[in-house]
Amino acid sequence: MPADPARLATLAREAEARIRAFVELTPLRRSASFSNATGADVYFKLENLQTTGSFKLRGATNRLLTLTEEQRAKGCVAASSGNHGAAVACAMQRLDVSGVIFVPEQTSSAKVEKIRSYGGEVQFFGTDGLDTEQHARRWATENDMTYLSPYNDEQVVAGQGSCGVEIVQQLADVDAAFIAVGGGGLIAGAASILKAHKPDVRIIGCQPTASPVMAQSVEAGRILDLPSEPTLSDGTAGGIEAEAITFALNQALVDEFVVVDEDRIAAAMRQYMSAEEQVIEGAAGVAVAGFLQESEHYQGQTVVIIICGENIAEQKFAEILADGDD
Repeated sequence: MPADPARLATLAREAEARIRAFVELTPLRRSASFSNATGADVYFKLENLQTTGSFKLRGATNRLLTLTEEQRAKGCVAASSGNHGAAVACAMQRLDVSGVIFVPEQTSSAKVEKIRSYGGEVQFFGTDGLDTEQHARRWATENDMTYLSPYNDEQVVAGQGSCGVEIVQQLADVDAAFIAVGGGGLIAGAASILKAHKPDVRIIGCQPTASPVMAQSVEAGRILDLPSEPTLSDGTAGGIEAEAITFALNQALVDEFVVVDEDRIAAAMRQYMSAEEQVIEGAAGVAVAGFLQESEHYQGQTVVIIICGENIAEQKFAEILADGDD
């Protein structure tokens, strides 16, 4: 399907109304600390306070609600060891849908327990995300169930776009938005609304230097198969499916991509957690770091940064704080 930002914006508004009873309307909070430090008027959209600790619940819930009764009765399948898996488990539990979530064999027990805490049935397969995802898709097909993609699905992206609907309701005028990018669903959905509300708003996609797949793919004009290095931003790391609908949407809606290295991500996370007194995950740190890297260009402007999630492993959290004490 060709990229159609106007259609996506319409679907996002419908999604916001559809899922309103199932997700939190998260705060949009002005940061005096970041505003004073940068000269911009900085607001954080706090998706870290969303149920399951991530924006992902929006897309998962909207997708389940747009399935037919027959499809929901047959059940759903997902593949994720992180935020998408927990979101799908939570949404299925609330909507009384059965299903299974596949995770790689080496997935940490903490992540598995989080998925199970929302009633999710977990099965192990594969050694990396791609193996697991391909198996989950096959399983869904063989068992006549619906596969729930984390981003390569129009109604999932529309659900993520409900975040943008809330932003324009909470703040009348936004000059720029900094949003972390992995598969590109959150930025596509939110940007479709922000651009419809104010066409000249600047949308900046933020990625780690260790895995800038969408940024480099958009620059090349095609989806690239690129290796990813370890990164604090594990929620945005990895490749993009061939023919992913989010690629053309990112081409159409994202004005600029900014890549940030691991030191900047860690420093941004420490600065945020100290000033705002909230724990955030690496993907959220990427958006904050992207803004800090470019902040001199946004002095006097109103900037929104989406804090996409809070889910970070205890060991990784401790390492970030320890590095700041050096």
